[in-house]
Amino acid sequence: MRWMLAGFCGLALISLSVALKIRQKPRFYGVKTNRDVYIYCSVAKQNQKHEVDWYKADEYDVPHAKRIKVEKQERIAFEDKGMIRNAYLILAKLQTDDSGVYFCRVKDTWGPGTELRAVRPIKRSQALYRSQMKDSLMVVQGLLLAACIAALLLRRRTLLEQKDSIYEEPETDHIYEGLAIETCGGGLYEELAVYSQADGAEAPWE
Repeated sequence: MRWMLAGFCGLALISLSVALKIRQKPRFYGVKTNRDVYIYCSVAKQNQKHEVDWYKADEYDVPHAKRIKVEKQERIAFEDKGMIRNAYLILAKLQTDDSGVYFCRVKDTWGPGTELRAVRPIKRSQALYRSQMKDSLMVVQGLLLAACIAALLLRRRTLLEQKDSIYEEPETDHIYEGLAIETCGGGLYEELAVYSQADGAEAPWE
């Protein structure tokens, strides 16, 4: 029983070591379009026959089942090295659609992957023009932001002034205005006796 367990453990270690010895060179490509690219899958045991299959995915963490197998086409070719079939993946006249992560697989063992980024060449004049346009847009955005802030502050100030004018107190008190007593053309207290006596009346003691 112990020998059987030891045998299973040995097989597991051997398969693990084989899986760790599959490499890809290079691990990253950043090139311009219309170039040719070679991706190499290295297998530890070069003296044994191996067949390499190539797959493409958008990212590294894409599940194995969703990786798309790369087939030979007009711009895609394979090249053998020694006893390893399809050891090289050749991408000719790169296009932007070729960007992605390429994995090699030997039997059930996957390689670590090679990321490829194909970008279009940009002329110096175009780069300067785009840079100037970007700077101009940033300046315009800054001016618009400042104008919006100024408008909000002015609007707030106007509302505060209107609110203060509604609740403004009068400067003088005019409660008794309009209640002046008519003097009837003479002194107030001097004329009271005249108006209080009836015409032709005499005093009782007269």
